[in-house]
Amino acid sequence: MGLVKQVEIRSLQSFKGGNAEFFTPQQSDQTMLVQLPGDTVDDLFVHRHQTDQLLVVRGSFVLVILQNRRYEYIALSDRTPMLVTIPPGVLHGAINLGESCHIVNAVRLHGAPDDRDYQPRPQPFPYDLDRANRLLKISPEPRAPAPTAQMIRSRL
Repeated sequence: MGLVKQVEIRSLQSFKGGNAEFFTPQQSDQTMLVQLPGDTVDDLFVHRHQTDQLLVVRGSFVLVILQNRRYEYIALSDRTPMLVTIPPGVLHGAINLGESCHIVNAVRLHGAPDDRDYQPRPQPFPYDLDRANRLLKISPEPRAPAPTAQMIRSRL
């Protein structure tokens, strides 16, 4: 039996301080702001020695996870702050059929960075763009209650 890697999706807790709303801080070794242009369909990536912690701060996109030779599609939006944690060894990509999207990636390192981590891998079969588009159109209303946790299993 292979190792089980899990992608975790959870809502962020927040508190008010004056007019500002502060969300749960995330531990990280590096923090990157990623701009995903509109009309983007990315190939897959897999990181060997890092965990991605993604939070959409502007716009929306669909995160694609390859598990058991099937794609899982996860709509993420600035309307509902959610943190997605992608552990090492999980193939993932992105679909953005709308406007430009900005994502914060609070990276946790588990070893020396590997240049191959950022080399795209071809899709073994095409993404379902109709499904991604439907998910983006039904994204939750602003500040709607989000699930506390959802696990997606990926066997390697």
